Amino acid sequence: MANLKSLAKDTAIYGLPSIVARFINYLLVPIQTECFAASGGEYGIITNVYAYVSLMIILLTYGMETAFFRFMTKEGENPVRIYSTTLRMVGFTSLATTALVLLFLRPVAAAVGYADHPGYIAVMYATVAMDAFTAIPFAYLRIKHRPVKFAVLKIANIVMNIILNLAYLVVLPALKINLFGIYDERFTLDVAFVFYINIICSAFTLLLLHRELRGMTGGFDRRACLRMLSYAWPLLVMGLAGQLNQAASQILFPHFYDGSVAEARAQLGIYGASIKIAMIMVMITQAFRFAYEPFVFGNKDADKRETYAKAMKYYVIFTLLAFLAVMGYMDILRFIIGKSYWEGLRVVPIVMAAEIMFGVFFNLSFWYKLTDRTIWGAYFSGIGAAVLIVIDILLIPRFSYMACAWAGFAAYAVSMLLSYFIGQKYYPINYPVREILMYAGIAIVLYAAISTSNSHLPMWAALMANTAAVLVFAAIVVKRDLPLRSLPVVGKFFRN
Repeated sequence: MANLKSLAKDTAIYGLPSIVARFINYLLVPIQTECFAASGGEYGIITNVYAYVSLMIILLTYGMETAFFRFMTKEGENPVRIYSTTLRMVGFTSLATTALVLLFLRPVAAAVGYADHPGYIAVMYATVAMDAFTAIPFAYLRIKHRPVKFAVLKIANIVMNIILNLAYLVVLPALKINLFGIYDERFTLDVAFVFYINIICSAFTLLLLHRELRGMTGGFDRRACLRMLSYAWPLLVMGLAGQLNQAASQILFPHFYDGSVAEARAQLGIYGASIKIAMIMVMITQAFRFAYEPFVFGNKDADKRETYAKAMKYYVIFTLLAFLAVMGYMDILRFIIGKSYWEGLRVVPIVMAAEIMFGVFFNLSFWYKLTDRTIWGAYFSGIGAAVLIVIDILLIPRFSYMACAWAGFAAYAVSMLLSYFIGQKYYPINYPVREILMYAGIAIVLYAAISTSNSHLPMWAALMANTAAVLVFAAIVVKRDLPLRSLPVVGKFFRN
């Protein structure tokens, strides 16, 4: 239980910057959609470019984060040399590929649909390269259990990003201040500056990690490098395939939408804005992942399988609670995005449910990471990605962005189920499946009640009814699995 409490604490701290980041993104959505008219397609460009970025960050880290955790805690390995070797590997590949992209910039830009704006690709690739490199020192902070510094540095990057965005998009045009000549005489906004801001913030974060970067002086272990690459390459395939479940739809949509380019960008913008709300589940999963990887690889308890089983149950419980809370307060949360985008909110429950399954898949993934059978992760993610791409191609022309939501749902469901059943053969864990399914069933019933109240009751009455539904779920959790007396700090008030 002590280990689970430590996991919960680290999850909360690691989750803070993710929460702040998502909240800031929520702020940027109405600002950017107001500043960039839909007819211009700028917000569609942002959505599309960031889909490519999410894939490139996986490619440039190529599974080395997880390999780093594995080898840093593995008996017989030198942690100092492992850290130095990992830094040098990721640093070299980041620099080398950036040079290649710049050398062949125009054909690369044309290949992804930006022949007229190759600068977008140059700036964003350089940004991704820096982010990939800094992923290793951030992983070092995690394995050294320094979540506070991790959070501070992440938040510093985020705060700088929002300040610069607000300055460029709102403040300077309002004050008619043409700083460094970044505007024309009409103060026309250029989406390129959104990308320039990103590279400035990434460079700033790199500078703040200068102490951790001194670890490069520990030397280079060629044999360790080969062992880590052998371990990591299936994780690269798995990561790319897994990220395709989130990014492929935004990449494929303009190519298969049955309409004009302008209409495709408008529809993609609606989808991209709407899933910002669903991304609450992503930040919960990400926070859990940041804490869970070092927790798993560093866990020396005799009953570690039981601990993993309990961690799975609590993850499902709290993500289901988050799901109900988001759906229950959708009448408030919808104001995060502009009213013209509200038609896309119907994708939110589908995308959130998909992200819950992705989190379960991530938890299940440790059976092949701990047994060094990482190739299985590539198989599962690859199959999931294939399912997603096929559904997107077949259904986008008919169902628009709703096809994207259901494609992600199906992909994660297939990957999750495959990992569970095959994992029980190689690394059996007695997961409390019946209890998890019970909570899922309760959540489905309460979601149906929430949907009914949202459809048939006035806003104030719906909010009251939905609050009651969320509290019912929380009460069941407290009654069955989380008695108040067991909670840290406040638990002492319930022990008498």
